[in-house]
Amino acid sequence: MINRNISVVGLGYVGLPVAVAFGNSHPVIGFDVNEVRIKELQHNKDRTLEVTNEELESTNITFTSNAKDLALADFYIIAVPTPINDANQPDLSPLISASISVGNQLKKGDIVVYESTVYPGATEEDCVPVLEENSDLICGVDFFVGYSPERINPGDKEHTFTKITKVVSGQTPEVLEIVADVYSSVVTAGVHKAPTIKVAEAAKVIENTQRDLNIALMNELSVIFSKMDIDTIDVLEAAGTKWNFLPFRPGLVGGHCIGVDPYYLTHKAQKLGYHPEVISAGRRINDSMPTHVVEQTVKRMIQSGCSVKNARIGILGLTFKEDCPDLRNSKVGDIITEFKSYGVNLLVHDAMADMKEAQKYYSTSLCTLGDLTDLDAIVLCVSHKQYKKLSVDDYKKMLKPSAVLMDVKASLDSNEFKKSHINLWRL
Repeated sequence: MINRNISVVGLGYVGLPVAVAFGNSHPVIGFDVNEVRIKELQHNKDRTLEVTNEELESTNITFTSNAKDLALADFYIIAVPTPINDANQPDLSPLISASISVGNQLKKGDIVVYESTVYPGATEEDCVPVLEENSDLICGVDFFVGYSPERINPGDKEHTFTKITKVVSGQTPEVLEIVADVYSSVVTAGVHKAPTIKVAEAAKVIENTQRDLNIALMNELSVIFSKMDIDTIDVLEAAGTKWNFLPFRPGLVGGHCIGVDPYYLTHKAQKLGYHPEVISAGRRINDSMPTHVVEQTVKRMIQSGCSVKNARIGILGLTFKEDCPDLRNSKVGDIITEFKSYGVNLLVHDAMADMKEAQKYYSTSLCTLGDLTDLDAIVLCVSHKQYKKLSVDDYKKMLKPSAVLMDVKASLDSNEFKKSHINLWRL
């Protein structure tokens, strides 16, 4: 049993699984500023679907939106979002706000560990001053900090919090050992002790930057192959027979990790006088893919004799990834915006998304599958299980005879659709 009173600040896709993991064997204070979210969790309901009702019922967590309750803890795990603004600049306001809440409750001997994705140096340069100002304590003397980057993959039920190696770091060797011991008590996959906080911060931000660049290469190849009238997936399957070919696929890069983290690294680099070229190029390519998908859809509609103006187009999937209800920073929103500029009639369906959130984030109303009839085009943006289970005949019933089916995620069997004479395109 660990000799620490744990609190988790921020109970979203990252924080809640962390709190539940610790709460299975130790009392935990779960804090979030969203009172609606707290009430739902108190009734064992997790709208993110990362944790089941049964798991919430069996865990020992005191859910609260009152920051004063954090005073009962001496080990704080901060797992709030770190988004970007409209100019693609880091928005640290949730992190600063969380630091203020924790700082007001800090006591001598306490340890604060940040899990939020940041650029190297943010913990010590941006967060520590806030903790000191609001606690009237001195970091490194009265209290200490650490950093342990989150590796939660929303919707992934295999690579869960306890099964992923945890990178940990601490302000001093002694603090590092405490942080490692705390996480080791629940993370069965073990921990990796980073030599410094900055190393741990940098490790996190490059994990997703690497994926971003690999996907950007696939997306650029898909644009090139499209001009050559070559199916990209056919090319990748052929190349994939070589033992060291990496199995990346083209696609929309949204969400709050891969599509965001590289901007944190480029921001810090630019402040230091270096302007990243490869990372920035990858971001530009991936951000351009929604426009490419719409242009290809319109091109194929025209080729099939369809009038674009007032055409009925069905969008399947609005969340940022398959089998996950998270709508934040979904690139499907960019596809919808681009389509609207052509004056088409859009019907958007998502098997996972919340209707109110769809309206909030994208001013979009969701329809039922039954509404998807007499369509000039379907754009399958997110490969939810429900859409992959639909048969060729199911899709055929939705489409006009001359319609096109755009399979952005290449989740459908192209040969089966060709046999049914459905005009199928894959990114």
